[in-house]
Amino acid sequence: MTKAVVFGTGSWGTTFAMILAEAGTTTTLWGRRAEVVEAIDRRHENPEYLPGITLPSSLRATTDPALAMEGADFVVLAVPSQTLRGNLAGWRPHIPTDAVLVSLMKGVEQRTCRRMSEVIHEVAGVPAERIAVVSGPNLVGELVRREPAATVVAGVDERVTMRLQEACHLPWFRAYTNPDVVGVELGGAVKNVIALAVGVAAGMGLGDNVRAMMMTRGLAEISRLGAALGADPHTFAGLAGMGDLVATCISPLSRNRTFGENLGRGMTMAETIAATKQTAEGVKSCESVLDLARKHDVEMPITEVVVGVVHDGMTPSEAAMLLMSRTPKPERYGV
Repeated sequence: MTKAVVFGTGSWGTTFAMILAEAGTTTTLWGRRAEVVEAIDRRHENPEYLPGITLPSSLRATTDPALAMEGADFVVLAVPSQTLRGNLAGWRPHIPTDAVLVSLMKGVEQRTCRRMSEVIHEVAGVPAERIAVVSGPNLVGELVRREPAATVVAGVDERVTMRLQEACHLPWFRAYTNPDVVGVELGGAVKNVIALAVGVAAGMGLGDNVRAMMMTRGLAEISRLGAALGADPHTFAGLAGMGDLVATCISPLSRNRTFGENLGRGMTMAETIAATKQTAEGVKSCESVLDLARKHDVEMPITEVVVGVVHDGMTPSEAAMLLMSRTPKPERYGV
């Protein structure tokens, strides 16, 4: 029987563990906080992040990483992206020899500008064939209600992605495989930045024309960066590109969209952070995404103004004016 461990008892880590367990995969959740782990293991609930949701009785939880990883076929990583390097260094001695490491994280590491799969490869010392990525329009608030959804499982080894696809397959949850790890990771990371911008626009009371413009121009930014890094352009027209972007930008369930909306309504960064219970990955990753773009000489004006608003004290009104006053350049097909 397939065995998996999920590191991270936040909403997405717990939800993916729920999916694995319901699909028949023997699943353990690792968490740092004993009270959360105990609630999952004994009461089958995560009151901190998923209150009122009953988890499968087969799902176990522990604070012991060695115990959690014992015999695991899949080691699933669902911690905040900027904490991955430090956490994984501590867990590395316990990783089973043949285990596949799976990233649920959607971010780009600060300072190094590395994607999460690159951090995993570097820190854990595993080959690319033993690394997979899960990304797509997977809003937790809908998944815990078992509403139909799909995701993308990306990896360079088709046998690995098909095994993971089977491990999380349910009548209401479908996984599609894709060999384009670069494109899938970029789609997941950069859409959070664009969702911040769309949220700001919504909070300012701007209409659907502006939101549509932000999403389509945001997709253009993702595609340009992807092209520079060798991604398959078709990826950005699929679930891990446009699909994830649309869901994250339009849904009130989206943390990044909500974070931006609060800023657009006039809340300060400190007030917005205080009102946000979970990590909005775009806030931390926007600077590293912009750094990555500049390293490859890729223009990303929406990302630039998001960094300005989130980190440099730019007001939403100044950001909107800066974007709309840019000198237009000829581009093929309006992208």
